[in-house]
Amino acid sequence: MEQVVDLDLAAVEFAGRRTAWERRGLVVGQVTWRDGASPWPQRLVTNRSSVAEPDSIGVRVTGPGDAVLAVVLFRGGWAGVDFFATVDDAGTLPTPAVESARAFGDPLDRCAVRVFGAQGSERQSTP
Repeated sequence: MEQVVDLDLAAVEFAGRRTAWERRGLVVGQVTWRDGASPWPQRLVTNRSSVAEPDSIGVRVTGPGDAVLAVVLFRGGWAGVDFFATVDDAGTLPTPAVESARAFGDPLDRCAVRVFGAQGSERQSTP
């Protein structure tokens, strides 16, 4: 599979949001990695150094009222974003094709705001 997105740089995008999200009361899980060179079924690991050929990375963010945002970014340039905001508001969020790790930052922020409201926003002032 062609690598469109540098997943190490994408991990930096996740890490850059962690502190701001945690200040707003969100719980950000560890980034998970999937190794494309591993035999099926491929396990998810949190130790980057144990992954020879990164195929995807993911993170799970939880917030008030059991809200959850689960994001997986694949090296081929697409993302899977699932969410649970309320019993009546859950599903999959559309994301555009991802051309770079940096370009993934804006859709990631929009998804966080969609699920967590102002708590997922970089623009909210810190209390």
